[in-house]
Amino acid sequence: MTESVTEHPSRPQMTKAGLLPTHRAEVTDEYGVQGEAYIAGERPLSIYLNKREIVTLMTLGEQPELLTIGYLRNQEFIRDVSDIVAVQVDWDTDSVAVVTRETPHDLEQRLAQRTVTTGCGQGTVFGKLMDKLEDIHLPQEPIRQSTIYALLRELTNANEVYRRAGAVHGCALCQDDTISIFVEDVGRHNAVDAIAGHMWLEGIGGEHKIFYTTGRLTSEMVIKVGQMRIPILLSRSGVTQMGLDLARKIGVTMIARAKGRHFLVFNGADNIVYDAIPDVRGNTPREHRSADAT
Repeated sequence: MTESVTEHPSRPQMTKAGLLPTHRAEVTDEYGVQGEAYIAGERPLSIYLNKREIVTLMTLGEQPELLTIGYLRNQEFIRDVSDIVAVQVDWDTDSVAVVTRETPHDLEQRLAQRTVTTGCGQGTVFGKLMDKLEDIHLPQEPIRQSTIYALLRELTNANEVYRRAGAVHGCALCQDDTISIFVEDVGRHNAVDAIAGHMWLEGIGGEHKIFYTTGRLTSEMVIKVGQMRIPILLSRSGVTQMGLDLARKIGVTMIARAKGRHFLVFNGADNIVYDAIPDVRGNTPREHRSADAT
């Protein structure tokens, strides 16, 4: 399958202000031996939309422009990427200035509707995003068990910052068993938003895609995947009750606790093609579609 890509007539003026994701630090180990280790970067980034402060995110700062665009898109402060004139990051002031052709007419009302969430590195959503989910009904797309295993192997090698320094979450946009983009940040929602920004700028649709996160599958994670129209959500972590309720509501195939050759399907088991299960002799894969048959 090929990605759905639509060229936008204009792209915003953007800085390229990415920071190094890790830094050296002096440490002393359990034997009193001094040495060096890597630690993850963490910087505040205040987003200003047409000079109005929106939010301050804590971030690695590796892809601040994509993070900003994806955040504003997922919070629905901006409806069309062509409305963005410029995205200018200034680390001297730990801020990013976003200029659009028009300011949302309900900006102040939406800023007043803040909800504190469980999201690390973010923690706030604006407006009544839950109401918007009524119009989202994702198509049910099959995914092979062997594809999940292959992706998990590939994803193990992708989290460079985590292997070096820890303290970060990773997210990936995948198609079949290929990773299209992998982003790490101090908060899983920052990583999601950076991928959303990439998809939006490049005109990449969510159909036939798989979204992977190292973080837990909470309600806001399912909301963002639904907004991106991605039908399959994969995580090495667990699931919350509200996250599962929303996945059932909008049709997200939810696969969690995925590591090695283990995973649990919390929603959409009928979409799994079990093609890597050995027969009773343990040597021939057999294919079937129902989790009940395992």
